[in-house]
Parts: sequence; C-alpha cells; structure tokens
Amino acid sequence: MQITPYKQGGWKAKSTKKIIKLSSNETSLGPSPKAVAAYLKAAKILNRYNDGSSPELRQAIAKVHGLNWGKIVCGAGSDELIALIIQAYAGVGDEILYSEHGFLMYPISALKVGAVPVKAREKNLRADPKSILESITEKTKIIFLANPNNPTGSYLTAREMQELRAKIRAHILLVIDSAYAEYVTAKDYSDGCELAEKSENTIVLHTFSKIYGLAGLRLGWSYSCAEITDVLNRVRGPFNVSTPAQLAGIAAISDKKFTSQAVAHNKKWLPWLSGKLENLGLKVYPSAANFILVEFPGGKKSAQAADEYLKKHGIIVRRMEAYSLPKCLRITIGLATENQAVFAALTEFMQS
Repeated sequence: MQITPYKQGGWKAKSTKKIIKLSSNETSLGPSPKAVAAYLKAAKILNRYNDGSSPELRQAIAKVHGLNWGKIVCGAGSDELIALIIQAYAGVGDEILYSEHGFLMYPISALKVGAVPVKAREKNLRADPKSILESITEKTKIIFLANPNNPTGSYLTAREMQELRAKIRAHILLVIDSAYAEYVTAKDYSDGCELAEKSENTIVLHTFSKIYGLAGLRLGWSYSCAEITDVLNRVRGPFNVSTPAQLAGIAAISDKKFTSQAVAHNKKWLPWLSGKLENLGLKVYPSAANFILVEFPGGKKSAQAADEYLKKHGIIVRRMEAYSLPKCLRITIGLATENQAVFAALTEFMQS
C-alpha cells in the first residue's frame, strides 16, 4: 500500500483540434513498415506457443550491437526486466538506490518485494556519481541508473560510468537503463554494454518502446554476464515475450535505415524546439534523448497553466510533479508540424 500507482502519459484532451500526443516519449515516426508487416504476419500463428527464450530475436539484437546473444534476456518491456532483477536480487529491508529524478518504476518495483527505495541527490538535474557513492550503505543491493535519464535528458559519460562501477562494491549490482541510448549522438557516451561484458555485476537494459516504435507490444532486453543471465531466465515467465513482439522486434532492429531516419529526425528537431522555447524565455535543460524538460517561471506562467493551455490546443505533454519537478513539463520531440504547433501555442501562452 506504500506504492503510488504509475500514471502513464496522457492521451486525451478536451479540444476541438486534432490531438498531438507528446507525453510518453514515443517515436514520432512510428514503427518500421517492416515491423508492421512482421506483426501482421504473426496473426496467422497466434494459436501456437512460441519459443519462450526468443532465440532469433536475441540473435538479431546481438548482430546489431555486436554482442554475445547467449547473454541476452528478452522481456515484456524493460519494465518487466526491472521487476525481475529486483525480485531475484533484493528482498525485505534491502535498499534499492537510484538517482533523485530517476524512472518511477525503480521505487515501485522495489516496494513490491519489500525493499527500500533510496534516492541519491542529483547535481543540476544530472546524476551525481559522488552522491551515489555516498548513499551506499551495507543494505544496498542494487543501483539503477538511467543513462540518458528520463525525465531530465542528461547523461553520464562512458568514463564516468566506468569510474563509478570501479568504486561500487563488487556485491552491488549496477543496472544501467539505456532506454534512450539509440538517440544519443555524443561521442563520449556508451550504453554500458562493455561494462556488462567485462564485469560480473553490471546489467544493461534496452527497450523497443522508444526509437523502434513498439511501445504497444511491450518488448525489452537485458545484457549481463552468464551467471546473471541464468538467474533472470530462471525467474522470468516461460512465454513472457509474445510471438508478435518477437517477430516485430526482429524486423524493427534489423531495419537500420529506418532507425537512422529516426535518429536524424531527432537530431534536427530537438535543438530546433529547444532553441525556439529558450527564445521565449523558458529554461530548457540539455537533452541527449528524444524529449526536452522545460522549466516555467511560475505564477500565471506556471507549468500547470502551460499544460492546461496546451491541452486546449490539443497538445498533450507530461507534467512532472511525480518526479519532484513541479515547475517543469516534459515534451516529446514530434513530427515537424507537431513541434511547430508546440512552439506556436507556447508563444501565445507566454505573450498572453
């Protein structure tokens, strides 16, 4: 009963205008046409159980990322994998550590097994390695670190992650949640798979919900050492990834051209929208993902007032009270016309 139920990004608004949904960080380009075709093909074999270990999907993932497919575990979204990791490695009274404005499913999954969620302070809305290390106690079992982080969009460099892992005691798991890794173009970034390759206490998570556009199918994967992989396969459900998800996932991750188009779109429109909103006098935090975190001045120009104004114009974004960021709204990068609509509406709001 300590759990506050997770509330997803909104999808409805009372408006006469066409709804623009920018509340859940979904890719604006949708799924690859090849993934859609694979999903439709799966309809013919829905009466059959699939291979629960998802071998062909894991092989496709390994081929794209240059990994050992035997160390990959697939799940019904990275949400399920987060829960499985905590179920396997933590219990009543153990501490689960995460950054101050980290993904809400970390504390929720911790509370489900009776563990204690602990926040490590961030510095300028960026995970602080020093604070994380200072927050470790004898009860700490797992550290979750989203990189880039949702909802702030900030990230730690590959070197910072390596140094952090080296300073964390060996018996503590470091889980690097790389849900938005495919969007990052910075040269000093790594999704963390090389750390998982070299150590026995690091897990990397990826999802098909973001750049691959398969949020509705629920599909994610983890990468870790053989021992952790074995444990996760013992606690996961035997058919936890559906046949449509497996087939669509293979097609999506194999369509590198379509993925590149999604990266290019984000690379163009993220700085465009950030710059336009900054010119309105709003504070836009640097983001390496496919969304921006926008801070409003308050008073009549508060985040809450801006949210209501946007809804009247059919634009749905995400309020941030649940993440202890009440002055902010998180806005997903949309199609060109959607980004322009956001700028136009917020221009009117700030000038009204």
